[in-house]
Amino acid sequence: MTMILYGISNCDTVKKARRWLDEQGVAYHFHDVRKDGLDAARLQGWIDALGWEKLLNKAGTTFRKLPDAQKDGLDAASAKALMLDQPAMIRRPVVEADNGISVGFSADEWKARFAA
Repeated sequence: MTMILYGISNCDTVKKARRWLDEQGVAYHFHDVRKDGLDAARLQGWIDALGWEKLLNKAGTTFRKLPDAQKDGLDAASAKALMLDQPAMIRRPVVEADNGISVGFSADEWKARFAA
């Protein structure tokens, strides 16, 4: 399986992650969730593996701009609908690899996980 890095091309964290992978010589495919889309089944797989609370980026501008009524009482179904409607609300990057699914970037964690 080729590693797939999901994110948004102009996200600083995604840029750092891609630069790190390139410097380490780790092969991956980049999938821009804003431009290339994200299907509900894949998002559900991430939710099943990681939990919607870990995937939903509550610190991001897109989430903070939501009306309080939408933020209050979030559950798995409403969070999934928000993330499908506005992929910028997904914490980035999400990585699918042979050794599982992860979200976020940490050079130390990635070194242990991906470096040859």
